[in-house]
Amino acid sequence: MNLLETFERVAFEAIKRFPNCDDATIELLNHSENSTYLVKQADGTKSILRVCRPGYHAKEEILGEITWLESIAKNTPIEVAMPILGKDGEHVQTLTLDGFDQPFNCVMFEFLEGEMPNVDDEVKLANVFEKIGEITAHLHQLSIDRWDTFQSNIRRHTWDYETILGEVPKWGRWQDGQGITPERAELYQQVSDVIRERLLRFGKGRERFGLIHADLRHANLLVDKDRVKLIDFDDCGYGWYLHDLAASLTFIEDRPYVPDLVASWLKGYRKVRPLSEEEEREIPTFIMMRRLQMIAWIGSRDNETTRELGSKYTEDTDPMVVKYLETYGK
Repeated sequence: MNLLETFERVAFEAIKRFPNCDDATIELLNHSENSTYLVKQADGTKSILRVCRPGYHAKEEILGEITWLESIAKNTPIEVAMPILGKDGEHVQTLTLDGFDQPFNCVMFEFLEGEMPNVDDEVKLANVFEKIGEITAHLHQLSIDRWDTFQSNIRRHTWDYETILGEVPKWGRWQDGQGITPERAELYQQVSDVIRERLLRFGKGRERFGLIHADLRHANLLVDKDRVKLIDFDDCGYGWYLHDLAASLTFIEDRPYVPDLVASWLKGYRKVRPLSEEEEREIPTFIMMRRLQMIAWIGSRDNETTRELGSKYTEDTDPMVVKYLETYGK
């Protein structure tokens, strides 16, 4: 039995633990860090099941994600997919399989209508980014307002230099990315060093560092007419707020319209909370760090997305690196 077959077996068992799903069907939507399935009940009701990759998040961390989702739904205008209680009254259903040392945690979410934004439609994408900026600011303001409560009750990963590019990277080392030659490794190390020094000066003050979504790329957004909804908080954790902007540009960081997207995002963000000129000047640092993080991710994963991007994503990063060093490496 291969990995996908294993996840599917878990999914079939997991849906039985949720109301009205004994005769439901499942359809694989995505397999990356986890496997995500569309669940269709006999009456046509739809929901989303996430089968979590064993060892990635402890049950306590998944419950922390759910706590934040509940707080977002209660305290902000943001539309998110809410978790569904199992028949036993618990959000997280834990299953064990013979031959696996670690259990599988499963969570079911509401189905939200909408389509992913089209990254090739520059005009519409700019409008979406203004809405993303506004939504992200609400997330960050909530994190600031509930700082003490979240720190005490929500256990999640920390996304900082050490866990992204440093000695303990959660998504692998960029040095092991596809297309990393000795010459490229030397060049990229210069960038990594500059990023580290700049972020040390930037600091982790409460107004800059807190609970973030951490993966607001287009695949985790649903556009429904004039509304933008957020899904997949699986990577949420503690990080710099500007990391959410950089994550919104994932896989399109080198496109010529990115400055327009950033401007739209800032316009939306500043409708809700201020962003200083110092913070705005550091945006390229976060974009560059995210780009290196994704090189690491591509090099350490084997799925449809990583196979499609491959070493070309690394090669296309070279002009970004050179430009960044010319501006910030002095």
